[in-house]
Amino acid sequence: MGNGNHQSNETVRFLIHIFNGRWFMVFASFLIMACAGATYLFGTYSKDIKSTLGYDQTTLNLMGFFKDLGANVGVMSGLIAEVTPTWFVLTIGSAMNFVGYFMIWLSVTGKVAKPKVWQMCLYICIGANSQNFANTGALVTCVKNFPESRGVMLGLLKGYVGLSGAIMTQLYLAIYGHDSKSLILLIAWLPAVVSLVFVYSIREKKVVRQRNELNVFYQFLYISIFLALFLMAMNIAEKQVHYSKAALVASAAICCVLLFVPLTVAVKQEIEVWNMTNLPVEEPSEVKVEKPKQVVDLDHVQDKTAKEDQEEKEKKSCFSTVFDPPSRGEDYTILQALFSIDMIILFVATFCGLGSSLTAVDNLGQIGESLGYPNHTVSSFVSLVSIWNYFGRVFSGFVSEYLLAKYKLPRPLMMTLVLLLSCAGHLLIAFPIPGSVYIASILMGFSFGAQLPLLFAIISELFGLKYYSTLFNCGQLASPLGSYILNVRVTGMLYDREALKQLKARGLTREDVKDLTCIGSQCYKLPFVILAAVTFFGALVALGLAIRTREFYKGDIYKKFRDSHQYESERVSESRKS
Repeated sequence: MGNGNHQSNETVRFLIHIFNGRWFMVFASFLIMACAGATYLFGTYSKDIKSTLGYDQTTLNLMGFFKDLGANVGVMSGLIAEVTPTWFVLTIGSAMNFVGYFMIWLSVTGKVAKPKVWQMCLYICIGANSQNFANTGALVTCVKNFPESRGVMLGLLKGYVGLSGAIMTQLYLAIYGHDSKSLILLIAWLPAVVSLVFVYSIREKKVVRQRNELNVFYQFLYISIFLALFLMAMNIAEKQVHYSKAALVASAAICCVLLFVPLTVAVKQEIEVWNMTNLPVEEPSEVKVEKPKQVVDLDHVQDKTAKEDQEEKEKKSCFSTVFDPPSRGEDYTILQALFSIDMIILFVATFCGLGSSLTAVDNLGQIGESLGYPNHTVSSFVSLVSIWNYFGRVFSGFVSEYLLAKYKLPRPLMMTLVLLLSCAGHLLIAFPIPGSVYIASILMGFSFGAQLPLLFAIISELFGLKYYSTLFNCGQLASPLGSYILNVRVTGMLYDREALKQLKARGLTREDVKDLTCIGSQCYKLPFVILAAVTFFGALVALGLAIRTREFYKGDIYKKFRDSHQYESERVSESRKS
C-alpha cells in the first residue's frame, strides 16, 4: 500500500516536473506562436469587410494600415512586461485579441449596427496589437530561458508565426467550410484560448545548459519543416481537387498531430532532466579552481576601463554625444542609433521593402478577385504566402549566419538579394500570366519573411544590445509607415480610380453600387509597377549599407561576447571534468 502511494506521488511529481519544465514551455510557445499570425489572413476575409460594409479600396487599405500599425508597434507590451508577470501579459493579449476580432466579426455579420470607419480601424488595431503581447510573453521568455541558443530559438518561434496563416486556414476550412466570415470568428477565439491554456506554463525557468541542446532544436526544426511541407502539399492538392468536408477535417487533424509532435521531443528531454536530477548524489571531494593570473589581470583592466568609461559618460549628457557615436557593434545610445546614417539607410530600405511586401499581402484577396480566381483559390494564395513566409524566415536566419561565418558576407547584402526577389513577385502581379499569382505569392511570402530576421539581426549587430528592445521597435516603425503610404495613398487610390473608370464605361455612378470593385489585370498594373520600382530602390539602398559595413562584417563581430564569457565557459568545462 505504501509502495503504491509512493509510486503515485512519484508520478504526480514527474507530471508536475514536465509541465514546469523548460522544454514543455518551448512546446507551449510553439502553439502560441502558431496562432499569433492572424494579421497574415487579412487578404482572405478583407473582401467580406469591403462588400458587407460598402467600403472602397482606399478605406479597406486604411484598415490594412491600422492592422500593420497594431502589429508592429509593440512598445506598450514591452513596458507592461517590465513591471508585471508573464501570465498577466499573455492574459491582456488574449483579451485584446478576442475583443478586437470579435467586434469585427459582429460588424461583418450584421449582428451590431454598422460601425464607423474609425471604429473598424480601432478594432483591427487592437486585435493585431495582441500578437505583440504573445511575442513579449512567449518569445522573450524563451530567449531568457535558452540564452545560448537564442538565434535558433528566435528562428523557430518566428517560423511558427509564419506558418500560422496556413495552419489557421486548414482549421477554418475543417470547422466552417468556405465561409470566410467565420474565419474572423476563429481568429477571435482560437489564439485567445491557446494563450490562456498555457498562461502558467510560460515563465522564466532556471537556466541549465544541456550538452545536446542544439541537437534538440534541430529536431524541432525538422518537425516544423515537415509541417510546412505538409501544408504546402495540402494547399496544392486543394487547388486540384474539390475536398469533401470529411477530407478537410482529416487534413486539419493531421495538421494538429504535427503541431503536437514537438511535445514528444519535449517530454523526452524532460525525462532526461528528471533522471539526471534524481541520480544519487555522491559527496564530492573538495576541488579548488584557481583562476589563471592573466585572467585576473584582464578582469582588473576591464573593470578599470569600464569605470573610466562610466565616469566619462556621466560627464557628458546623452544629447551632447548624439553625433559622436561609438564604433559599429558597440552599445549605441538610443539617440545615437536613431540619428546615425546606418539607421537612416536601414529605415529607408525597410520602408521600401516591408512597406511594399505588406501592401502586396494585404491586397491578395482583391488581386485574386480582380483576376477572376474563385474564393478557395484566394485562400490558397494566402496560405502560400504564410508557408513561404516560414521558409523565408528560417532560410534568412540560418543561411545569412552561415555566409557571414564562412565568407564574411555582410548581412545587408542578403537583404539586397531578398528585395530583388520581391521585385520579381511584384512584376508578376503587374503583368500577370496564367498561374503567375501562385508564383508571386511564393516569392512575396518568402521575401517578406526573410526581411524580418535580417532587419532584427542587423540592428542588434550594428548598434549593440544595451537598448535593443527600444531600437528593435523603432526599426519596425518603418513597416507600417511604408504600408500606409504605399497601400492607402498609392495602391488603394489607383485601384479605386480604375474601378470608377469601369463604372463610367458601364454608365453607372458610385452611388449605384454597394462596393467599388475593379475587374481585370489593369486594376493592379500601375500600383505594382510602382511597388516594384520602390522595392528596387530599397534594394539599392540596402546595397549601399552593405558597402558601408563591409569592413565591420569582415571582422569578428561576436568576439566581445566570447571574450566576456571565456573564463566562465572554461570554469564550467573544468567543473564538468571534475
